[in-house]
Amino acid sequence: MGAEWQSTTVGDVAIRVTKGTTPTTVGGRFVDQGINFVKVESITNDGRIDIDKLAHIDEGTNDLLSRSVLKQNDILFTIAGTIGRVALVPRSILPANTNQAVAIVRPNPKAVFPRFLYYVLSDDRRVHQAHTRVVQSVQANFSLGELRSLEIPLPSFPEQRAIAHILGTLDDKIELNRQMNRTLEAMAQALFKSWFIDFDPVVVNALRAGNPIPEKIAQRAAHYRDNPDALRLPEETLRQFPDRFQDSELGAIPEGWEVKPIGDLVKCVGGATPSTKKPEFWEGGTNPFLTPKDMASLDSPVVLDTERHITDAGVEKISSKKLPIGTVLLSSRAPIGYLAINEVPVSVNQGIIAMICDGPLPNHYVFFWTKSNMDVIKGKAGGTTFAEISKKNFRPIPALQPSEKVLDAFACMAGLLYQQLVENTVSCATLAKLRDTLLPKLISGELRVPDAEKVVEDVL
Repeated sequence: MGAEWQSTTVGDVAIRVTKGTTPTTVGGRFVDQGINFVKVESITNDGRIDIDKLAHIDEGTNDLLSRSVLKQNDILFTIAGTIGRVALVPRSILPANTNQAVAIVRPNPKAVFPRFLYYVLSDDRRVHQAHTRVVQSVQANFSLGELRSLEIPLPSFPEQRAIAHILGTLDDKIELNRQMNRTLEAMAQALFKSWFIDFDPVVVNALRAGNPIPEKIAQRAAHYRDNPDALRLPEETLRQFPDRFQDSELGAIPEGWEVKPIGDLVKCVGGATPSTKKPEFWEGGTNPFLTPKDMASLDSPVVLDTERHITDAGVEKISSKKLPIGTVLLSSRAPIGYLAINEVPVSVNQGIIAMICDGPLPNHYVFFWTKSNMDVIKGKAGGTTFAEISKKNFRPIPALQPSEKVLDAFACMAGLLYQQLVENTVSCATLAKLRDTLLPKLISGELRVPDAEKVVEDVL
């Protein structure tokens, strides 16, 4: 640590250190929608609160849990089960509450800059210090008293702000990229829905030609009848679509398009796990090995790397070997529904169905087809301990095969959106690696602020 820096404890710079309560133990209840409720799994390994993994409570329950009502800039620190995940509470999730597995550190703004304290507690050395004090019972537990006594460095307030600003600039850029990726994915999904679920271009062409409109999309047709220019699709692209509908097992579909089992349109393969008892399959491995757990941690549907790697001998133990770049990957159990496309060759375990798109359907179409048909896919699942969709049950699911010209047009438009999404994801990985490199050096005083600022300026 910088020689002139003081040392203090979490308790000395906090207004309070407390934890939440399970709502049902005080007569409260969970609801489908309401006040956000943060659980351990809501906090990611990289220090964010995943809004998709929040539970919810009603206002009455929140009143019962008044001790743990969260405020902006509270720092959450997981203390049961998984020890040491840290998050800074943003205004965007408020009102919110939490449970007994999550500690709440409320910084004293006169003693410490909140975002600086967040980064200090995110430092691996603090997490390691916490792990050395864990009590093992049914599950690992870290007491509030031990959290209060964690030693932390305390540079001057201006230096705290400067360190938080440097690291925060990287995190803010990462979050901006993530928001852009959510927008890009939503744009591509909206395009897929318009073309291949609502059949908007075909509806417009049918109206122009005076051809019949199927009852199920009559309301959609009325919209375009009243707003003929609403689709805003170039005439050249519009001409690639037919101008009438035909019946099929999926109902009315555009004329000339076909319905086939998804297994006839893509190559569906699975994976396996090489024996972990044989070092030759794992030690020194450099080949990415993908599991549903890896997919659960993705911020965007792009696989750039995996937690574990296997050797070439390990790859040979898996029937699907290495999957080519651009394969659509679906977690088939624990749970069903994670989706991604790999940007590096990967091998997969038995919890993933891989769709190699070497047939008529481009991978971006298959990705959004899978996403749009997730309820159908889950409905085909079996299993007693947990739901699982087998390749045998997956392959017969009927899928729509549009014309080649329409698929080419979609692949071009969706491909541009996806490529930007990949670039943003790569940028996030680079920035996160830089942040994780700078954080311990800045927190310890090994690297001083002016030098770190130059490094960040070069990257941004």
